[in-house]
Amino acid sequence: MSSKPSFLVLLILSFQPLIFCLYTNSASPPTVCIIGSGIGGSSVAHFLRRYFHPTHSQPNPPNFKIFERGSVVGGRMATVSIGGETFEAGASILHPKNYHALNYTKLLGLKVKSRPSSEDDDTMSFGIWDGKKFVFKTLQVDSKFPLVQKIVSFVNSFYLFFRYGFSLLKMNSFVESTVDSFLKYYESPETRPIFETVDGMLKWAGLYNLTTRTLQDELIDIKLSPLLIEELVTVITRINYGQSVYISGLAGAVSLAGSGGGLWSIEGGNWQMAAGLINSSDVSLHLNEEIESISYLGEYYELSSTKGNSYSCEVTVIATPLDEVNIQFEPLVSIPERKLQHTYATFVRGLLNPAYFGLGTVAEIPELVGTLEDPDLPFSSISVLKQHGEKDVTYKVFSREPMTDALLDSIFSARLQTIRINWGAYPHYKAPEVFAPFILDGQQLYYVNAFENAASTMETSAVAAENVARLILSRYFSEASLHSTNLESFSLDADILHLDL
Repeated sequence: MSSKPSFLVLLILSFQPLIFCLYTNSASPPTVCIIGSGIGGSSVAHFLRRYFHPTHSQPNPPNFKIFERGSVVGGRMATVSIGGETFEAGASILHPKNYHALNYTKLLGLKVKSRPSSEDDDTMSFGIWDGKKFVFKTLQVDSKFPLVQKIVSFVNSFYLFFRYGFSLLKMNSFVESTVDSFLKYYESPETRPIFETVDGMLKWAGLYNLTTRTLQDELIDIKLSPLLIEELVTVITRINYGQSVYISGLAGAVSLAGSGGGLWSIEGGNWQMAAGLINSSDVSLHLNEEIESISYLGEYYELSSTKGNSYSCEVTVIATPLDEVNIQFEPLVSIPERKLQHTYATFVRGLLNPAYFGLGTVAEIPELVGTLEDPDLPFSSISVLKQHGEKDVTYKVFSREPMTDALLDSIFSARLQTIRINWGAYPHYKAPEVFAPFILDGQQLYYVNAFENAASTMETSAVAAENVARLILSRYFSEASLHSTNLESFSLDADILHLDL
């Protein structure tokens, strides 16, 4: 019998490297690198993992790497601890119709935080400070009896109506109309397009025109009273965005929506949404690692970090504002110039000084002090977070500039603890808005935060991230990956619409 190998064996052996190469290529999943571990970055990983459908060419889901320059995840969602209590330091409120956040809460088993009485919309006293006096104050009665609280709430509603009239109803209608348009982003993926530009995404929902004009112009057009715009609307935009009524109309409407009823947060901190999504998406997390350069090398991107490490990524997603990071791109990418609005959050455990407000006792100071638009006013708002005792209270102060010790000592009669945080919180809105693209280089480099020029909230970041995830699946993994059953698996659960907030 001949010892020579048969022709068939030789044929198999000669093609073995090719077979091995083909098998290796098909079996090796691509790597998606995400810069930023906030709600945007974590949502991209979550939706890519949820929506991915195996195909012949891509049988395995992608690998995920998330890079976070800080020591904890969450981005602009963070907490502070004062006197054994935990308080939101960054993004703090969610709207009852923030359906992605509601879905995350249910999916991750998180607990909705019930608002303490001092933060309840109906009982929390409110005043508008012009720098010399309170131009408006609600009735303030310290009573735990529900009947008394209802009477106080009714009287305060009358006060507001007496001052601002039917303009309050017009303002509410403006906000509801905007929210209804935003709800189109939760429609079935079968009828909802995938958007390559923010402009297209906004036009489809009927929201684009609101970004071309100021909030003030929009409110004047619907005949809101000048007093309401000058006082209440201004107070709200200063608290929620640190800016005036000259912000764009859409950002202004979102700001007004963030002052309504039913607002909620996550027990223990909203950052847990990002942490939970990252943990459930099988992500390789790189904390304390800042990406300093991104180079496109034809088939993949090379990311270099400040630690001296390099990473190869077929797809790269930037989920942090590019305005104040120093990432070098090769080749260069071009985005519209944008400035971030810095908000200084100062937490003080102590007691306010009634003399600063021209009052005789601390009890006369409203629990929420808003301010008018005046460059001489040193703060945007002061609110009570927790009443520990008669002379021991934790406050949150928002301002556009850092609060010096001398200034704080004039506003507070006692300070036991002070924590200062400087947030590059949101864009400085200016109508008409100009948007960066979702796709930065025409290849596989994506930018979630392009949507922030429309409005900046936890939910808008999640909405933008969901669109970017679908964009990646359609462009890199082909249309076949956008399998309808996978998309429907994360459709809105009817149960969350009845979640007790």
